[in-house]
Amino acid sequence: MSEILSSLTEKFPDSITNTKVQRKTRIWVTVKIDVLIDVCEYLKNKQDFNHLSSVVGVDYKDRFEVVYHLWSYSKKRQLSLKVPLEKENPKVKTVTKIWRSANWHERETAELFGITFEEHPYPKHLLLADDFEGYPLRKDFKLVEKPWFDKNDASEKQKTD
Repeated sequence: MSEILSSLTEKFPDSITNTKVQRKTRIWVTVKIDVLIDVCEYLKNKQDFNHLSSVVGVDYKDRFEVVYHLWSYSKKRQLSLKVPLEKENPKVKTVTKIWRSANWHERETAELFGITFEEHPYPKHLLLADDFEGYPLRKDFKLVEKPWFDKNDASEKQKTD
């Protein structure tokens, strides 16, 4: 086990639910939602994971998951922190106070998966229109075809041309 995982499991013994060392420079850690902020602060301030490269959502049958991809330049290690969320009303606290780069990543994940990032400083849409209905990256999203124009209007226009 890596020194990073050893220190994490020692500091948060009941909160780390799964770990995997994919290779020397690639670590995966699953944590309980109630300690996310504490774990993130520890990783940034004590383990030097000072770069949040992305935040992504994952839609499983029974849950959602938010994955935070972190990088430590000094240790040359990547750590992906996974947090499982309830399928109904998925929500998690924002990490924007820890890594400012989380701002747009969390907004995009919220918009496309319907995951709420509590206390986010600016939870406005980034990609979709404000009146867009649904969450297009959820597995249950149904894409409904809408014609660009009314066919009846097009045939009437052809008659007058």
